[in-house]
Amino acid sequence: MAVAEGGTAGAGGAGGGPLIVLEGVEKVFSVRRRARGRGPLRRRVREEVRAVDGLSFEVARGEMVGYIGPNGAGKSTTVKMLTGILTPSGGRLRVAGLDPSRERTRLARRIGVVFGQRTTLWWDLPLRDSYALVRRMYRVEPARFRRNLERCVELLDLGPLLPVPVRQLSLGQRMRGDIAAALLHDPDVLYLDEPTIGLDVVSKARVRGFLRDLNAERGTTVLLTTHDLTDIEQLCRRVMVIDHGRLMYDGGLAGLHAAGESERTLVVDLERELPPIAVEGARTVRVAGPRQWLAFPASASAAPLVARIAEDYPLADLSLREPDIEDVIARMYAAGREATAAAAGPGTARRGSAARGTAGQGDAPPGEPAPGGADRGGGVG
Repeated sequence: MAVAEGGTAGAGGAGGGPLIVLEGVEKVFSVRRRARGRGPLRRRVREEVRAVDGLSFEVARGEMVGYIGPNGAGKSTTVKMLTGILTPSGGRLRVAGLDPSRERTRLARRIGVVFGQRTTLWWDLPLRDSYALVRRMYRVEPARFRRNLERCVELLDLGPLLPVPVRQLSLGQRMRGDIAAALLHDPDVLYLDEPTIGLDVVSKARVRGFLRDLNAERGTTVLLTTHDLTDIEQLCRRVMVIDHGRLMYDGGLAGLHAAGESERTLVVDLERELPPIAVEGARTVRVAGPRQWLAFPASASAAPLVARIAEDYPLADLSLREPDIEDVIARMYAAGREATAAAAGPGTARRGSAARGTAGQGDAPPGEPAPGGADRGGGVG
């Protein structure tokens, strides 16, 4: 069951009602495996893998939402259902009032998609020609196309790259090119799946700045899935955490720290070496000469703790370290897996874990389309 902060996150927000609605959405894959035993004639058995299990949330117009989870959690499967590449096994799903799987062509004009490990550009064509083809696919008016392209070229620094064949672009250059291609038709919703994967620091900063401006100026709704949690911290006010196809948390970053029972660290430099500091509300986790590290709940204020230490100990200096969001997420994952294993039993937990490894995040199960590989123009045209 998801931990929620402040009621139903995303039901309100900029621009009125929700643009994305999921109600009890499920996706079940059927996987064939060899039965246990020995010998070449072992029969194959069919197993069901729940990639998404009763997922419900809403995203309002103009929201920028982080959607995170470990490999195989169901993130990419969710995005594929939102774009119409996959059909849900159950539940109700609407994007801009449309059913993605039934109205995929109409929906394609309302959304943009960037899969970080798959390009939507034409490999042998110059970047400029790829954009011209995108314009024709989406039937974008010439004046509107020029206006959007000029803006993307300026903000993403694409000018020198327009005559260059896509195959000659670096990963960072190609990623910026893909983001521009996804925005040439003014989509209402932009899905970004690992948009900064493999990028250097400068390229990441440029992409993040562009996305912030896009959301602020145009009110584009953004759903961002990533393993780079700095993307989430710098771009998103709201974050959803998914694991084993279920929503574990939905709310703000501050609430995420509380849900993950994270701790802040107070680094204390004393005038001389002393035994571990004993103070109410904190625990000493490390001592190195006159320096000591004290951990205390992230939800608690540091001011009373500092006052007590300054009163009772010869204080020379101190600094405060905020909890690492990656540690917070890791704790939530561990707690969720322990709960799942306890409920399902040891044997079931092992089989479920192995099955999820097969129907993981990056690749679709046999018989299902790979992410972004069905069509050009974001894989949803």
